[in-house]
Amino acid sequence: MAMFDADWFFDLEKQIRIMGADSDAQSFDEIRDMLANPRKFSPDEFATMCAYVILAGGFSQKTAKRIHKNIMEYIYKNGADYNMLFQMFHNKNKISAICHIWENRKTLCSGFYACDNDDDKLKYLSKLPHIGKITANHLGRNLGVDVVKYDVWIRRLGALYAGIQRIDESGKLTDEIRNACDDMFAHLVHETKLPRGYIDVVLWKSCQIGLVKL
Repeated sequence: MAMFDADWFFDLEKQIRIMGADSDAQSFDEIRDMLANPRKFSPDEFATMCAYVILAGGFSQKTAKRIHKNIMEYIYKNGADYNMLFQMFHNKNKISAICHIWENRKTLCSGFYACDNDDDKLKYLSKLPHIGKITANHLGRNLGVDVVKYDVWIRRLGALYAGIQRIDESGKLTDEIRNACDDMFAHLVHETKLPRGYIDVVLWKSCQIGLVKL
């Protein structure tokens, strides 16, 4: 089995499923199906997706999902009360962003779907409170945009695929590494016939849980 071929990828996917680690904000099956057949989310769903990626930064997936569940259960019952939510999760910037998005969810959701193409959608998302360019890719994928999140794991894999010896891990995504990652995804899309956004989440999880060691 060669690295970066279809058998390698599907073996990783199988191992992740056996371990019960096949989820992000949604299950792997939901992510794959949504990217293959995108649907329109409601304003409530849009704001809920935004809240997840805002909370996920700096936490394990398990912790992020627990915090997100508690916060969204409160919001759905009581609305976005900043003071009460801050008591649940002591991060002013994240709670403020979640409240702003929830209170303006209809307008923000409409603005997202008014975008003409995927690039415009990602630019739009990147301007939301507490969501930058990298997080916008994560959020976009969860909303059905077939995009990848160029985080450190994916950058390292892209560099390995392209034979690049060292990469800048300071946070800046160079054109060289972006191109290497894009070439890797194009190859795996050809090999697997799967959306690259789904390939991204499988590769990320494989690195995160140690199935692929870099």
